[in-house]
Amino acid sequence: MPYCSFPESMSYAFSVGPSWCRYCSKASAYVVDGVLGLAHYGVTVVYIVFVAENCRQLLVAIHNQNVDLRIFIAVVGFLVLPLFLVRHLKYLVPFNICANILMYMGFIIIIVYLFRGLPAFGDRHMFGDPIKLPLFFGIVLFAVTSVGVMLAIEAKMKTPQKYLGWFGILNLASFFVIITNIIFGVMGYWRYGEDLAASITLNIPTDQLFSQLSKALIAISIFLSYPLSGYVTIDIIMNRYIASNRELKHPHFIEYAVRIIFVIIGTLNGIAFPNLGPLLALVGAFSISLLNLVFPACMELSLYYREPKGYGLGKWKLWKDIALILVGIVILSYGTYAAVVQIIEEYGEGNKSSRVNERHLSDPLLKIIAETMQPPEAGTDSPIML
Repeated sequence: MPYCSFPESMSYAFSVGPSWCRYCSKASAYVVDGVLGLAHYGVTVVYIVFVAENCRQLLVAIHNQNVDLRIFIAVVGFLVLPLFLVRHLKYLVPFNICANILMYMGFIIIIVYLFRGLPAFGDRHMFGDPIKLPLFFGIVLFAVTSVGVMLAIEAKMKTPQKYLGWFGILNLASFFVIITNIIFGVMGYWRYGEDLAASITLNIPTDQLFSQLSKALIAISIFLSYPLSGYVTIDIIMNRYIASNRELKHPHFIEYAVRIIFVIIGTLNGIAFPNLGPLLALVGAFSISLLNLVFPACMELSLYYREPKGYGLGKWKLWKDIALILVGIVILSYGTYAAVVQIIEEYGEGNKSSRVNERHLSDPLLKIIAETMQPPEAGTDSPIML
């Protein structure tokens, strides 16, 4: 069976669906491209800022020198450039294996701190504020899914048939991601309660050797994961637009130029807006709801539209997809509203955007990076288990 990308799948599904869907089948592919590219670009910017912030914290803890975060962002952007010039996905596998190993080494150190002085579990609230449920589901989807990276990996595998199945690579990787999220979610809240920071690394002591080591390990892991997250956006730009239906004289040099420009723009983005929470929350609201809920549900609705009993007994697939679309719209609407409110609060009072301290790490997107092994499809997208 030939490989079909996410945009191509969306376009095909709409082309065989209702008549009104067929008119926008080509446009749907461009929409998916835009959302995918924007989501993974946002994740790479978060990665740069996250690594820079951890390096700054380590410098403050070790040498008691407080340097502007923007300087660290520029340095990290410069250092990640040679790594991002690796074009082929198979050559990124060793980097991501190292990233996963370093990430779990950092996790082991953090777990030691989590199990120290645990209070009675009954002292913790079992239920949170219901109004935060859409944000919760959005964070969960962002943490455990990365559609763009998943499809890119499957397309480049030597034996793609091993990707799916009960014990396929996708299920095994997802299992480790979900277990990691559950452990840090439950243990983190049990240990710190309402004082739990957005990034679990902010709760552990900063003046101890092992806590500093955990920060360094996780920062290096995220640094090594940068090329995989940016791969999706570069693949879209090169294969679907620049090199589409035409022969290029020097495709390698053009791709290198695109990659260099990509890193420069992302680094400048981080320097200009080091408090990335509000901006990336807005991007995340779109990528989470559309890529993981709305788009797949719309594809299934269109594919089975003309098939007799295509929606199954009692049309359960129809109702399932409608529910997914509604949930996606709620997350999209609520996430956009929350992001806009946060943008007004962060940048609406003059010099607040210049505060490059730990506030920008309170964003849910950075919580995902520090506490899970996977960006985000994204964004993303932290290391995929390979």
